Amino acid sequence: MFLSRALDEMEEKSLVPDKKVLYQFSARGHDMAQIMLACHLTGKHDAISGYYRNRPLLLTLGVDPVDALGSSMARMGGYSGGRDIGVSFNYPNLDGPSALPMCGGVGAQYTPATGWANALNYYRDTLGQGEYGDSIVVALGGDGSVASNGFWSGLTIATTQQLPVLFYIEDNGYGISVPSRLQTPDGNIAANLASWGGLEIFEGDGTDPAEAARLTRKAVEYVRKIRKPAMLRLTVPRLEGHSYQDTQAYKSEAVLMSERARDPLPRLKDYIVPVIVGADEWEGLERAAQAKAEAALAKADERPVAPPESVMRNIFFEGDLQTMGGQHPAGYRAPRATDVPTTDGQRINMVTAIRRTLECEMDVNPKVVVFGEDVGPKGGVHAATLGLQEKFGENRVFDTSLSEEGIIGRAIGMALAGLMPVPEIQFRRYAEPATEQINNCATIRWRTDNRFAAPMVIRMPGGFFKCGDPWHSQTNEVSFIHQPGLKVAVPSNAEDAVGLLRTSLRGNDPVVFFEHRYLLDHTSARRPYPGDDYALPFGKARLVRQGNDITVVTWGSMVHRCEEATENLSADVIDLRTLMPWDRQAVLASVRRTRRCLIVHEDLATAGFGAEISAVVADEAFMELDAPVSRLTMPDVTSPHNPALMSWAVPSADTISQKILSLLEF
Repeated sequence: MFLSRALDEMEEKSLVPDKKVLYQFSARGHDMAQIMLACHLTGKHDAISGYYRNRPLLLTLGVDPVDALGSSMARMGGYSGGRDIGVSFNYPNLDGPSALPMCGGVGAQYTPATGWANALNYYRDTLGQGEYGDSIVVALGGDGSVASNGFWSGLTIATTQQLPVLFYIEDNGYGISVPSRLQTPDGNIAANLASWGGLEIFEGDGTDPAEAARLTRKAVEYVRKIRKPAMLRLTVPRLEGHSYQDTQAYKSEAVLMSERARDPLPRLKDYIVPVIVGADEWEGLERAAQAKAEAALAKADERPVAPPESVMRNIFFEGDLQTMGGQHPAGYRAPRATDVPTTDGQRINMVTAIRRTLECEMDVNPKVVVFGEDVGPKGGVHAATLGLQEKFGENRVFDTSLSEEGIIGRAIGMALAGLMPVPEIQFRRYAEPATEQINNCATIRWRTDNRFAAPMVIRMPGGFFKCGDPWHSQTNEVSFIHQPGLKVAVPSNAEDAVGLLRTSLRGNDPVVFFEHRYLLDHTSARRPYPGDDYALPFGKARLVRQGNDITVVTWGSMVHRCEEATENLSADVIDLRTLMPWDRQAVLASVRRTRRCLIVHEDLATAGFGAEISAVVADEAFMELDAPVSRLTMPDVTSPHNPALMSWAVPSADTISQKILSLLEF
């Protein structure tokens, strides 16, 4: 506690004014209760999923104060090597409690905590690893975070599934300047949840040493022994502003005085001096902590800033394994694979190809877990998981609550714990509530500088079908391509779906796997099953048709329409198959030979991925072009519902053919 305060004071008095620390959040007032909590986290697989005011807890878990301070100073080493805000912590600990990578979004810590708890039960019950049986996870947050989607989603998951999660709420009465009564009725989340099913409630004063110690012990013991969720709400004062820049002008002097009167440090001194610790020893401990802080500052200040070009490392897996997260650090080795398909397989549609690949990989890898809305007994609204729950059981294939934030956040926790989650977002547009967690997942490897990663396969149907509409028929792949750290696959046929899905499930990066609704059962997408060993590399396009006059670049549902449009023309038709990474060399080589380029996709024109391809071709092959690089896409509208309106908006074989002819005449 002395060390935490000494670090806070050094930051506030010198490091922030000297601009060596750019963001600073004091933990004064929250510190004593957090330290007590950390003392009870003794399980090898215990974890915390916390937020920016948790440094006292981290120091108690064993984080080196040099790392803690060096992270605040954005130097090499530490939590992120200067890539993330210094309070955005992570602590991979293979021999004891870990701190899961903090996400900067308020409330984003809760659903990954439930995923970690889910994994604890999975290791114990499904994989038979008893050492996970007494571990727990603690999700820490302030009173402001209880208004967030993430909090309510995490609470629902933990209580409906009865997971060993402790929701630890540090209620200081304010979310920056907003009083807690505007976050929850009467400002007391514990009182509001008193009748919430399946949740044990503990609450009290986090500044009273005896009460805080008793409640913390009881809450942790309950979750650890009973294996059910609980909430511990402790009232604490925030003795400094929300951050260094916050002057707290919104608080009256009376409020400030009342908060200072509740400072837990002098209360702790009154409680243990001289009964447990003598006055001289108390002062000696304070001096020792100050010396330790000063030594940490000296070492942290010696750390250099990372080389600027190093920010391009660890966006994706590059061969050096992360310390925690995913199945690879635990020794996973992918089975033998080939990119040569068998030729005697039964001809199947794409949805069967997806289901069969999931089943095959689940057979050979017990860490693959499939979940989402309606994927269980129903088998998915598109039948992609039909029969999987019956074969593999409810622990491996299960339905979730209707919360995309919860689905992906839960998957992050499971991935961090070493599983290979396969969450399904039922339709592309439904991914919007999960945007924060998808971004969280994608950036974990980069922002922790390869300390953590969260590989998973996010299956996502979308695109038009027999009709369109603004809610079920969007593609909008470009938003995922624009998020560093995500790989994006868009197969156009059953064979490619098998190969790309298998590679995704065996890989070490998060993947968005796009399943086009029109192609799931369409004749044009059917192919012979390529075999249980078939896997395709990402970033390798397929030359669908070869010609000399123009290069047509496309993917997904437009591949078959482009094939049809070029039946009587001499054209290269390139199916990219993956959009991150995409095969720019194949495109450029073709364009340099044909000297014309048309990009066709279903997504909107403005800022669609075709614009990126067009820019690359113009930048790198401009002198070889005989016509402008051109695009044919949907207009800038969402997919209309009436089939006639939709057919007008989506590129057809006729409109593609006409566009090609106009470019050939240029």
